[in-house]
Amino acid sequence: MTEEKTDDINEKRAMRNDKVLETIRAVLLGITTLLTAWATWIGSLHTGLQETHFTESNNAMSSAVAVYNDATQMVVLDAAVWSSIQNYTFDAQAAIDEGDDAKFQIATAKIEALQEKCTPELKKAIDWALETGKSPFEMEGYSESYYTEAKDLIKKSQDILATGKQDNLNSDRYGLASVIYSLVLFLLGIAGTFKHSPNRIGVVATAVVMLVVGLTLMFSIPMPAGFDLFHFLHGN
Repeated sequence: MTEEKTDDINEKRAMRNDKVLETIRAVLLGITTLLTAWATWIGSLHTGLQETHFTESNNAMSSAVAVYNDATQMVVLDAAVWSSIQNYTFDAQAAIDEGDDAKFQIATAKIEALQEKCTPELKKAIDWALETGKSPFEMEGYSESYYTEAKDLIKKSQDILATGKQDNLNSDRYGLASVIYSLVLFLLGIAGTFKHSPNRIGVVATAVVMLVVGLTLMFSIPMPAGFDLFHFLHGN
């Protein structure tokens, strides 16, 4: 009689433990399903940002190339203007030596006309050249000043590209979290097929460990820039 009572108590205890385990498994299945959906959605947002940043980076680099080419043309044009100014300066000096006032006036007029067409950067460089007796292109920072905007655009493009690469990495990591959650769902799904409680507990415990790994990974990944859940809920 005592043995039957003990067996009955053990059976009821086992049934109660099974119910608790099934409840835990069901809760974990629900939580993991939600986490899988969340990780998939946030990962897609990172992918969208990645594509946006890559496009912006390409556009900035295209603008940089165009501005760089324009700057190169300006430098070439300045070189041609400076060469012409030098030639007319030589003509003016020759006119002085020859005493030819008409020739001197013509050369001087051409020099003045060219100087009026000079960019502010070239005028400053010419003034420096006249003071030092050197070429204006030897003035520190003169040629580089034409490429400032292009360099800024290149840096902007590189910065945006780096952000896009980080978005890509974040998207991949959210994808990995989704894979881990899928494994958790698989383990929780097959846990009910085991007849012995220790086996079910072992599988569920493994699923819990994997769930913690997935959560740790997911919470280590930053949210997409400018993320606002209320924005998506309100649709504006």
